[in-house]
Amino acid sequence: MSMASSSASTLSATQAATLSIGPHTVQPPVVLAPMAGITNAPFRTLCREFSGGKGLFVSEMITTRALVERNEKTMQLIHFDASETPRSIQLYGVDPATVGKAVRMIVEEDLADHIDLNFGCPVPKVTRKGGGSALPYKRNLLRAILREAVGGAGDLPVTMKMRKGIDDDHLTYLDAGRIAVQEGVTAIALHGRTTAQHYGGTADWDAIARLKDHVPEIPVLGNGDIWSADDAVRMMRETGCDGVVVGRGCLGRPWLFGDLVAAFEGRGEQARPTLREVAAVMVRHATLLGEWLGDEARGVIDFRKHVAWYLKGFSVGSEMRKRLAVTSSLAGLEAGLSELDLDQEWPAGADGPRGRTSGKNRVALPDGWLADPYECAGVGEDAELDTSGG
Repeated sequence: MSMASSSASTLSATQAATLSIGPHTVQPPVVLAPMAGITNAPFRTLCREFSGGKGLFVSEMITTRALVERNEKTMQLIHFDASETPRSIQLYGVDPATVGKAVRMIVEEDLADHIDLNFGCPVPKVTRKGGGSALPYKRNLLRAILREAVGGAGDLPVTMKMRKGIDDDHLTYLDAGRIAVQEGVTAIALHGRTTAQHYGGTADWDAIARLKDHVPEIPVLGNGDIWSADDAVRMMRETGCDGVVVGRGCLGRPWLFGDLVAAFEGRGEQARPTLREVAAVMVRHATLLGEWLGDEARGVIDFRKHVAWYLKGFSVGSEMRKRLAVTSSLAGLEAGLSELDLDQEWPAGADGPRGRTSGKNRVALPDGWLADPYECAGVGEDAELDTSGG
């Protein structure tokens, strides 16, 4: 991987303090955000390779009901490579009893070393049932879920990821942070957007700083608009947060974790791969997916969503982009890539936003959800998704 000496910011050893998640040391304090359909075992492997095994890499979102019912897809999603340590699972649930069962199952069957709870997902099919980023509005329900999870986790640390609130008129992050501390949550990650913003606009890093001041007892991690190592360093400096959570910034850029390690260790190198080097990573990613799924064609088909992210900024004709996006074999993928000008240098402007960026104004919520921030009647088992991965 080509490296470029750059003006990348770095943190001093004192600024880049070690992050502790229960008994686990995360150094540098960098976490891969769970992303549906993305952060499966193959992608986590790629990111870990570039980071030299440093950092924390969290699974896709696992639905507690599907886990308890041993859904076949879910059981595959919770499989960790032997080299993954600590093993981190993110759970989604809205029913305290089901969340408790799922956590106890993880402990009893030694399925993970760390449990993260999802209260940040803005997807309508989740919020419409009162889950994800809609749930913290119901303070008593949030407390009940956290109590069940922490109580059932034993020695396993329980963390949570959340957003600022439903919209600017219904902010919940400070209340939720205080409840989390009271219920024994180990750390909190805050995405500096509301549910209404979805992935649009600009993340509010000031909110991350406010949360850090509000809950000094536990680590606060910042999430939102980290597209480069420079962004991560700047977030740490500006907010005082204890670590960063990287989501869309690593789409088609798994080497970003190498950049992050370099920045936090006081080195300014950044990966600036040629298209040839990017193509090699693409083939490896698709190969890993095929091995994980047990079928080459399925692996390449699953990889298709990544093609545009990897090729962003490079000179690749629209016809070739279309061709690569419909290939279903490693040979086809390699053949298409071999026809490109692989000596292209890293393009200017290739960093920056990737993935979904449009904001959404109307939030799908259960009827009457906003009427009372404490009453949580009406959230039943049907609010639990029956499949995992988002």
